[in-house]
Amino acid sequence: MAQVTDHGGGVRSISVPIPDNPLGHTLVYVVDTDRGPVLIDTGWDDPASWDTLAEGLAACGTSVSEIHGVVITHHHPDHHGLSGQVREASGAWIAMHAADASIVRRTRENRPERWFAYMAAKLTASGAPEEHLAPLRDARKSARPSTLPGFSPALPDREIVPGELLALPGRRLRAIWTPGHTPGHVCLHLEEDHPARLPGHGRLFSGDHLLPRITPHIGLYEDPDDVTVTDPLGDYLDSLERVGRLGPAEVLPAHQHTFTEAPSRVRELLAHHEERLTGLLILLSTPLTPWQLAERMEWNRPWDQIPYGSRTIAVSEAEAHVRRLVKLGRAEAVTGSDPVTYVAV
Repeated sequence: MAQVTDHGGGVRSISVPIPDNPLGHTLVYVVDTDRGPVLIDTGWDDPASWDTLAEGLAACGTSVSEIHGVVITHHHPDHHGLSGQVREASGAWIAMHAADASIVRRTRENRPERWFAYMAAKLTASGAPEEHLAPLRDARKSARPSTLPGFSPALPDREIVPGELLALPGRRLRAIWTPGHTPGHVCLHLEEDHPARLPGHGRLFSGDHLLPRITPHIGLYEDPDDVTVTDPLGDYLDSLERVGRLGPAEVLPAHQHTFTEAPSRVRELLAHHEERLTGLLILLSTPLTPWQLAERMEWNRPWDQIPYGSRTIAVSEAEAHVRRLVKLGRAEAVTGSDPVTYVAV
């Protein structure tokens, strides 16, 4: 049976499972409007996830065919995966920020083997060992788009414009651009009185930007066609402060559970990243590649127990932190190093 929670004021959530993932599920929110229910995110593209979404909507007194629109906080497959099926079953529109819509477009247009070649080159430059690179090279030779999850995401047909109210009849839902986890991540501020009269300013659908007990992954914005040196961690920290100033009465995240005291949680996350940056500077007292840095960083388990795919994500997060240190003038690349190493200054 689908787990459905009524948050009051015409807002409910459905726990949609994510296959083989420690997060367990995505909270898909169902928001009543004068034109019919609107979903905030949809969950992973998997038959069991689809069935759970359909069961949850039935428990809410509606169905997939009655969905009026889909608002996507960001393009990741545990949020955007089922959007295409929802649109096919209902004719609903799909809205997404332009920066993430461009990623969806690029993903659909690029051949998977090009993506694997790009990732292999990036990891080579980060100092990854040959045993980590070999599976990517093999995948490049055998990749088939139809068998790879996330390589054919649905194209959105509406753009979420930061600062503007979304076109939801009878509701006041304002888009807040919060890049960091992805370049086009948005939080959605429901500018309406809290149904339980909790103190604060409305409610915030926070996606993966602000979670109650875990820190979202902040890695590099990967784009084979873009050589811009981005600063995802800097984007995230700036976005956190912006959300903290909103002072919502309650936060409705995409994972775990709802919570209050958003400014307090923002302060915790800002302190966490400052502590981590300080720790990296100690590690960078001697030159290290991003791979070597990731091996030495603290994770939720020892490095030798981290699965293959998670190591790639960890290296991306290490690089995002190094880029922040470089931008702050606290670290620099060692001239002539190959693969590149960084050192504290």
